Amino acid sequence: MPRYEYQCTECGVRFERQQHFGDAPITACPECNGEVRRLIGPVGVVFKGSGFYATDSRKKTDEKTASKD
Repeated sequence: MPRYEYQCTECGVRFERQQHFGDAPITACPECNGEVRRLIGPVGVVFKGSGFYATDSRKKTDEKTASKD
């Protein structure tokens, strides 16, 4: 289940809630009952496998052609 971060537009308090994708977003602040908005934050991404590094994208034939010239 993803965690969503919210911030109150009136008192400025920030809080997180763990919700299902289908759940309705929270609309009231737990501190002052004011209006809240959902914040967008960075996402952790891990690239696995070949092709994600500079050394993976180099062609193996470049070394052979360079030695012929």
